[in-house]
Amino acid sequence: MSSGRTVPTRSHGLGKEGASGNDATQVEFGDPALTARINNAMQQVENTLREELSTGEDFLVDKVMHLTRAGGKRFRPMFALLASEFGEKPLTEQVVKAAAVVEITHLATLYHDDVMDEATMRRGVPSANARWDNSVAILAGDILLAHASRLMSQLGVETVAHFAETFGELVTGQMRETVGARGGDPIDHYMEVIREKTGVLIASAGFLGSLHADATPEHVDALKKFGAAVGMIFQIVDDIIDIFSDTDESGKTPGTDLREGVFTLPVLYAMREDTEVGAELRSVLTGPVEDDQTVDHVLTLLAKSGGRQAALADVHHYMDIANTELDRLPDNSVKDALRELAVFTVRRVG
Repeated sequence: MSSGRTVPTRSHGLGKEGASGNDATQVEFGDPALTARINNAMQQVENTLREELSTGEDFLVDKVMHLTRAGGKRFRPMFALLASEFGEKPLTEQVVKAAAVVEITHLATLYHDDVMDEATMRRGVPSANARWDNSVAILAGDILLAHASRLMSQLGVETVAHFAETFGELVTGQMRETVGARGGDPIDHYMEVIREKTGVLIASAGFLGSLHADATPEHVDALKKFGAAVGMIFQIVDDIIDIFSDTDESGKTPGTDLREGVFTLPVLYAMREDTEVGAELRSVLTGPVEDDQTVDHVLTLLAKSGGRQAALADVHHYMDIANTELDRLPDNSVKDALRELAVFTVRRVG
């Protein structure tokens, strides 16, 4: 589902940040007052997560707290809190609960994804399926959804209805990826998968944060659509970094997705080219690329292709959408922070 290994997403905040299993993410926004408000609210979200997820039988708590303790940048709840700043009641208890719901749902999808992808690591620690087994990981994800549902019930019918739709899209995206393009255009298929698996939950954070702060319908809609666009930017940028980044700069080994048989957007664009490079890529990329020599050869071919430029064009397309949605919001330091977030994400590709 959302942000699994097959469609990796690594969330990014603004400025200097850090997170651990003991403290909330700390982010610098350039506005001291905004920074203090959001960081204080992030600690409230962290407290809510621990309080909610530590209830139940010990053998359940141990499992569901595994990834929570591992930390993470908590971008989704942070975005929900920022979105609430456009409402009349920002950073209230209801907003904090909504932010926690989004993060718990995200955590649940990670447990399920790691089973499907046979992942061994997540957030720098062994994945739940590797530490225990697939059954435990699946059930841990399920109980996380139960926790999210309990919090949702305190937020009202509109939130429950929204999450029914959201989770339906998350599952649809995972199923869509699993069944494949089925003769359709692989690029259209891939874009729909990342919209459903990645974009939809970030959009949900913007929607719920602003909704529970009593923002106007126009502002709620703008923040939801901004989140969806940023989700697409994050994912496509990660796709580009996986293929074209320098390990010393990104910390990631180029071609990781290729080794797992995942052909991301720049690869799909390159394979579609009616060129010698495209033809060779189509003949080589028929499944996971297992040996280093072949990976290096494929990376060389991709560097000669137009795949990077085509994927970057999509990044800038979604950047335009994000900016258009931000233009619907009032001018303030929060809007500036959100715009910088989108710009920062694009800068990651150099």
